[in-house]
Amino acid sequence: MGAIRQNLILVVALGGAVSASQLPEFAQQYRQRIGGAIEELGRVVAEFDRDAAANGLTREEALDRHAQSPEPLFRDRGESASASIERFQTLLRQQADFAAASPFWQPVVLADSDEATLAGTWRDFRPAVPVTIEGLGWAGAGFAIAALIAWFLGRFLRWGWRFASTHRPASS
Repeated sequence: MGAIRQNLILVVALGGAVSASQLPEFAQQYRQRIGGAIEELGRVVAEFDRDAAANGLTREEALDRHAQSPEPLFRDRGESASASIERFQTLLRQQADFAAASPFWQPVVLADSDEATLAGTWRDFRPAVPVTIEGLGWAGAGFAIAALIAWFLGRFLRWGWRFASTHRPASS
C-alpha cells in the first residue's frame, strides 16, 4: 500500500509541476494582451480627450456633461467612456506592476488581473516548454506544493478511514 501511495503522490506532484511551470508563459501571454488593450484603449481615451478639448472641456467636465444629459443615449455613452478610461488606467497600472516585478514573480501579478483580458488569455493560451529559470522554478514549486497537498490529503483520508472503522456502531 505504501508504494501505491508514494506513486500517487509522485503523479500528483508531477501534475503540479507541469501545471505550475506554465505560469510564467501564461503571464507572458497576458502581458502581451495588456499591451494590445492599452494601445487600443489609449486611442479611445485620446479621442475622447481631444473631443472634450475641442469643445473647451476637460475630461471630467465632458464626463459630467454626459452624466447630466437628459438623453439616455448620451448618459450611456458617458458611462461607456468612463468605464473605458477606468479600464485603461487599471491596465496601465498592471503593466507597471509587471515591469516592476522580477520575471520569477510576474505570475503573482496575475492575482490582480483584468477579467476580460484574463479570460481571453485563458481561451487562447498555448502551453510552452518551461526552458527558463522562472519556468523551472515554478515547476519545482508546483511539484512541492502538489506533493504536500497529496500527502496531507492521503493522511487525512487514512485518518478518516481509521476513525470510521474504529467508531462503527455494533450491528445487532
